[in-house]
Amino acid sequence: MASKALKLPVGSWVIIVAFLASGTLHLINPAGFMFLLPNWTPEPYLLIYLSGIAELACAIGLLLRKDWSRYLTIATLLAVWPANWWFAIDALNGDLLLAVVAWLRLPLQIPLILWAWRHPVKTA
Repeated sequence: MASKALKLPVGSWVIIVAFLASGTLHLINPAGFMFLLPNWTPEPYLLIYLSGIAELACAIGLLLRKDWSRYLTIATLLAVWPANWWFAIDALNGDLLLAVVAWLRLPLQIPLILWAWRHPVKTA
């Protein structure tokens, strides 16, 4: 089983590593993600915890090649995209480097979604 997991495509590994790191950070330091959310977001800490749990579930599911993990990963990426847009727009009012990074993050969602869709799953 370990050898099959290691033979995943590079795109799958990008998502797995990013989601393992980000999901863990969401749970360890949720306050570190508050700046990404609009101040009118209802229950921001709950949303940060839930997105962290979702990212960890996605990463584990992708590692195990579960079919549902592709759909959960795409749903998670789409669910956080509005916050990324808000942050990119809001960043225009501040530091130029932060704004550039925020805007460069937005198109990254597209290949992540495509990699999740193409992620290989176990055949029964």
